[in-house]
Amino acid sequence: MGYPRKLTRRFRAFDNFAISFTIINIISGIFSAFGFGMGAGGPRILIFGWIGVSIMVLFVGAAMGEIASAYPTSGALYFSAGKLAKRHRGAWSWYTGWLNFVGQVGGTAATGWAAATFIQAFISMQWADYEVTGQRTVLITAVILLVQALANTYTVQLVAVLNRISVWWLLIGMMVIVATLTVIPSHHQPVSFATHFVNNTGFTSGLYAGLLGLLVTSWTFTGFDGSFHMSEETVKATVNTPKGIMRAIGYSAIAGLILMLALVYAIRDYAATASSSAPPVQILIDALGASTAKLLLLVVIGAMLFCGLANMTSNTRQIFAFSRDGAMPGSRWWHSVSLRTRTPVKAVWLAAACPLVLVIPGWWSHTAFTAIVSVNVVGLYLAYGVPIYLRLRLDDFEPGPWNLGRWGKPVAAVAVVWIVVSSVLFMLPHTSPITATSLNYAPIALGAVLLIATVWWFATARRRFQGPVSYGSPDEVAAMDLI
Repeated sequence: MGYPRKLTRRFRAFDNFAISFTIINIISGIFSAFGFGMGAGGPRILIFGWIGVSIMVLFVGAAMGEIASAYPTSGALYFSAGKLAKRHRGAWSWYTGWLNFVGQVGGTAATGWAAATFIQAFISMQWADYEVTGQRTVLITAVILLVQALANTYTVQLVAVLNRISVWWLLIGMMVIVATLTVIPSHHQPVSFATHFVNNTGFTSGLYAGLLGLLVTSWTFTGFDGSFHMSEETVKATVNTPKGIMRAIGYSAIAGLILMLALVYAIRDYAATASSSAPPVQILIDALGASTAKLLLLVVIGAMLFCGLANMTSNTRQIFAFSRDGAMPGSRWWHSVSLRTRTPVKAVWLAAACPLVLVIPGWWSHTAFTAIVSVNVVGLYLAYGVPIYLRLRLDDFEPGPWNLGRWGKPVAAVAVVWIVVSSVLFMLPHTSPITATSLNYAPIALGAVLLIATVWWFATARRRFQGPVSYGSPDEVAAMDLI
């Protein structure tokens, strides 16, 4: 790919799969967004929407996997955009990189915020006089980011071990939650409950509410580009990276559907649960009692912490690669690698500081989490869409060992359509009436990011950034490896 090797290849096939599986994180995603889905479509959309969106995401993953096999670098999306563009390669690469960066920062922030929220829910169950405030949520999120940064500062091997643990934590945790919700409660909803439709969005159109409900699954299925970003540290990356992406999406789709069914059928009083501060927690309390609910809540919190750790790891590699090509302020700092740990330590701390800045408005705003999630999903999916769209336009695409053959373009076309549809949904109003507190700030956040990137591009970047750089011929680059 034209770069000297600074990062060591210690990620095996399972490790590469583990990072995307951990970032997708069905427990974290479903528990964070379940309450929104209860009001936007209800069980019908939560269940059948999960199935439909999972299939669409598999198309996105397959299209991304084919590109990852051809360009297995830490730069991932922005690198491949620069290589696949016919013209204006620097611009395509620039915008993709910044969308990816902002999306990943939003993902780390949103997961940390969700973990802080559920930690406080646990504390409230333990001590009834504890008061949940935005200030405490921000402070707990800051502590979480600090711990995750410390873990990422040390060796890649440590991160790989933690990601392996996280896979089993997610799978065993999911099975424990499902088993307890299936066996312990004396009452479950009837089979026909799966078709029950609810519209509490404030909009009169049931179709519109149902489309909004699809965002529960879309929010969960983000971050699988983590496998792509870790490709420079993965053995046999041209094959193991795309396999990691597809396995992470496929296994998450199946396991997530099982968890979704267990939660939906364990609902007791639908209206009371939907109006509670944390509907999934209320389901656990109603079905299992407070003591068991608290134990399972620890499983959920652990899953969220693992998810945030993997998010930060992926974000760090994107920062490292983007800086390696001189596309970030202070690039010399962010792409340096510690000689002792062989990790981009400075990039790790930037990947921790930026999410902290993003959550600070939560100190005084109750809508901060929704805005952060919107930044995460819209930024990431648009970054996914750019290289896939460019590959779709290319007639002479040179695939890697893992490829879709003649199905490459049709799969890419479906992926692009879904990315456009889901991105539009995330930017539409989610509740009515629309007020300052219920406004969807995603379009504003996206517009601000694109405006800054555009001004910066035309001011200075277009003269110094021409896309991914090459450090020389393969022999010259090999001589630089690990120097």
